[in-house]
Amino acid sequence: MSTAYTFDTRAGTEARTTRPRTDRQATLDRLQSIANTMDARFRIPIFNVRLGFDTLIGLVPGIGDAVALLPGLYILYEARRIGAPAHLLARMGLNSGIDLAIGTIPIVGDLFDIGFKSNRRNVRLLREHFQCR
Repeated sequence: MSTAYTFDTRAGTEARTTRPRTDRQATLDRLQSIANTMDARFRIPIFNVRLGFDTLIGLVPGIGDAVALLPGLYILYEARRIGAPAHLLARMGLNSGIDLAIGTIPIVGDLFDIGFKSNRRNVRLLREHFQCR
């Protein structure tokens, strides 16, 4: 087990906490990293908009959105593995399905991908369920 760290926004420093980091927290942190890479890796400075590999891969006609779905399916798999209930998995699956369905529409789907960010939504739902921030 490793030590968890928290960020004290008032002092602007990282502080060590005494509670050990659990496997669930480590999994959620890893999933958050994947979600951020897929949904918000790059920032367009002029518009201050974040987009990720999901949007870029989705630009490839035909298979782009299907390939971009794979990390979302991995997040669902890990959610099931760490004990997410069926209703939460269904909601997460719906988010991924909406992203896939609308993402296949040319141009409209690509713009939708920039705003919807299904992977980040799904990890946020997991964190809220397990109350891990």
